[in-house]
Amino acid sequence: MNDRKLVFLYSPELAGLKYPSDCPFQTSRAVRTRERLLSFGLLQNEVAPRSAIRAEAEWFHSPRYLDELERAANGDLRVEGLYMGLGTPDTPVFRDMYQYALAAAGATLTGAELILSGQADTVFNPWGGFHHAMPEKAAGFCYINDPVLGCLRLTAAGKRVLYLDVDAHHGDGVQAAFYDRRDVLTISLHESGKTLFPWGGFEDEIGVGAGRGYNVNIPLPAGTYDAAYLRAFRRVVLPLIESYRPDVLVLELGMDALAGDPLTHLRLTNNAHADILGRLRRFGLPLLVVGGGGYHAENTVRGWALAWKILAGEEEHDLSFGMGGVMLESSEWVGGLRDHELPVSDAQRQAVEPVLDATLETIVRMIFPLHGLAGAS
Repeated sequence: MNDRKLVFLYSPELAGLKYPSDCPFQTSRAVRTRERLLSFGLLQNEVAPRSAIRAEAEWFHSPRYLDELERAANGDLRVEGLYMGLGTPDTPVFRDMYQYALAAAGATLTGAELILSGQADTVFNPWGGFHHAMPEKAAGFCYINDPVLGCLRLTAAGKRVLYLDVDAHHGDGVQAAFYDRRDVLTISLHESGKTLFPWGGFEDEIGVGAGRGYNVNIPLPAGTYDAAYLRAFRRVVLPLIESYRPDVLVLELGMDALAGDPLTHLRLTNNAHADILGRLRRFGLPLLVVGGGGYHAENTVRGWALAWKILAGEEEHDLSFGMGGVMLESSEWVGGLRDHELPVSDAQRQAVEPVLDATLETIVRMIFPLHGLAGAS
């Protein structure tokens, strides 16, 4: 293990709160990730998070929205709640809805407070990442926007925050929260809104007023693969981190960009996430990680377990590196946690690269001058 102070957030009470069994969003992913890490001996420091209180949720959400959320969870879904997005297949109404949303938000706030107090410099909240929730609207399995609350807790303490979102879906709720601010630089790499919910997050959405240039979207064409994704990360994200000089990194680590996810159309392996985490770790900044999407549960568990291993400085050095793994009954992996490399066809490259090149050049042209960065390739 490295000398960083890592904390994994877990409590039996939080683990007992669940979405409906037929919902694509499975809270069991977090429990299974913990079990996997325990089997590897990689969880030395767990902290039981607190739940958020109503006043904290009101930092971003309106009182009347929270009223409807609580009523609906208690079996009283009104017309007002329907207008606020409740009761759709993507935002089902269920008994644990309000309690889970507050608990997940409280876990992210706990992580922010552990970082602010110096008790941790790397915290993982696999229960969070609900980046679609708006002040008065639920969407995309999201009811209370814990990444926004976590960022607000950090900025209230005077920290400059860089929020990086690698979920396949655009982090529209976080964008909305900070669109006119520059104390949080938001960067979202996601499948293009031309092919995926929430149908936005285009490269010309760069913020307004004081926030102009501090909202960065990198929409990716369907079929984007590791090398193309990492090129976008290196071209845009790394220079912005260096120029912005944040005090804290907040990372939404959704795993629905992995190939095989039933709701998205990207073609990544978890090696791309591992590469990104290794690069972020080298900045030496406090890092608050929240879960997010991932609708192929086993792929998500493996991706999150690998992410924790990278954050812990426990890189895999076995001979089967990059060859993928086979699960054994003992919970050990032959070939480690890394996915095998996926072949990239010429047709796939031709569909992805010209679109991505144009997108990156647009972002560099629009954003880089606002941060004193040269725009030339």
